[in-house]
Amino acid sequence: MTLPLAHAFARLIQVGMVQARATMVHSADIADVMVQLRRHRPTFILAVPRVFEKMHSQARQLAAAARRGWLFTVADRVAVRYSHALDTPRGPNVLLRLAHAACDLVAYRKLRAALGGRCRTAIVGGAPLGARLGHFFRGAGITVLEGYGLTETSPALTVNLPAAQRVGTVGRPLPGVEIRIADDGEIQARGDVVFPGYWNNPDATRATFTADGWLRTGDLGSLDPDGFIRITGRMKEVLITAAGKNVTPAPIEEAIREHPLVSQCMLVGDGRPYVAALVTIDPDAWNRWRSTHGQAGAPLTEQRDNPDLRSEIDSAINRANRAVSRAEQVKTFRILPRDFTEAGGELTPTLKIKRNVVAERYTADVEALYAGR
Repeated sequence: MTLPLAHAFARLIQVGMVQARATMVHSADIADVMVQLRRHRPTFILAVPRVFEKMHSQARQLAAAARRGWLFTVADRVAVRYSHALDTPRGPNVLLRLAHAACDLVAYRKLRAALGGRCRTAIVGGAPLGARLGHFFRGAGITVLEGYGLTETSPALTVNLPAAQRVGTVGRPLPGVEIRIADDGEIQARGDVVFPGYWNNPDATRATFTADGWLRTGDLGSLDPDGFIRITGRMKEVLITAAGKNVTPAPIEEAIREHPLVSQCMLVGDGRPYVAALVTIDPDAWNRWRSTHGQAGAPLTEQRDNPDLRSEIDSAINRANRAVSRAEQVKTFRILPRDFTEAGGELTPTLKIKRNVVAERYTADVEALYAGR
């Protein structure tokens, strides 16, 4: 388990492990996770989405280093197509099954071996996992189940089940839980799992509940006809540009992070004429990239304006921009001199960006995005 011990979901799982008399391993350092997975060979994993993003990125980087990047690209596409086909009435066709079997021999088995060889199910908590990544792992033989909740809801509200899963959603409400979507897109909940209020803080309690008793989660989402919930972002993170356009940053940031060089991405643009991005480079990917581009040993602080490096990030942003309206598109970006870390104060224990901290710490970089334009 790579969730922080102070996390409500991690506490729930600890109790469940005691009740089930199962063995649980905690990882003290996210950098050491892959080593521990191979050592302990778990049958299922609990982690934040960033762990799965790193797994996918590292697999792609290793393939590229071995000059088999094309093979990973093929395996990636086949896994996603295969997973999508599983949700259709007929399932994967014969050609897709053959392609999937071939990719399993050369790629997917290696990925599962990196997880210890026995893992077939993973549970994600702390933040939403991108739909494409969910399809990739399911297509590679590892079903990633997402759920959703808050500390104030004890902590689970919804969950995907092995027999009732919709990739890209956080599942359907648990028994006894009611979910509704407010007119402004906020997810609201009620049920026995919802807490009665904050200790000795009636003002905060009143602000957290609607007049008719529903909990305001602060999350944005949608509810499909089959009852599955899709999370689209946080209300407090929505950017409102100078033109009055509301931009939910999470989906665009997620798309940009799919590039193997990108570690973190944070959109800015609240009250500004357009949307821009702060981007950090994955340290492992950077070491490989600079070695293959004649920059061995060069620090990122001296290379973040390197035209070849910027071209790589620009391609990631252009790809993400194709999925959104013109007003939501990222117009420019800035590569930061180092990655965000929990120790550095830019990330929460569940590896989510502390946006106010980053905005304050990199004020000069934000201003540079709008200077002279």
